[in-house]
Amino acid sequence: MRDQEQVKDVVCGMSVDAASFATDYQDSRFAFCSAQCRDRFLANPHLYVGLPGRPAPKQSGQAVLKRRAFALDRALDPDQTDTVRGRVGSLMGIEAVEVSGGKIVVTYDLLQTTAAQIEAAFADAGAQLGGGWAERLRRCFVHYTEECEIGHLQVGPPSGCH
Repeated sequence: MRDQEQVKDVVCGMSVDAASFATDYQDSRFAFCSAQCRDRFLANPHLYVGLPGRPAPKQSGQAVLKRRAFALDRALDPDQTDTVRGRVGSLMGIEAVEVSGGKIVVTYDLLQTTAAQIEAAFADAGAQLGGGWAERLRRCFVHYTEECEIGHLQVGPPSGCH
């Protein structure tokens, strides 16, 4: 059996099968290791592919680490902490998930993970925890400023915020 062609995922840098989560953009074909990387690319492709003579932040080897602190109305117990750490920590681009008392601090690479993806991971963890945690975790996450920052990092016209 012949080996499949391998290409580089432009979001995370992994070597992947050329047909994996493949998508076309500006007459070029891109493949990704996961739906997360494909969705991250499709949301802001010029963070990864740039324009002629203007390399994208990712092409320049840039990482944009964000550190977000979330305050909860009550502390998580050890099992709840493990659930939140496991779900959020499973996303590509997550550098750290620290939980202490009623505070969760997430450090992540903005070029690999979106606020919406982290918010969805919080929602999944909250649904697993039950007892109103889905709403508590949802309320602690606001992402307007991050999406503005993403728009300003793109090579090409900014999208949305000014």
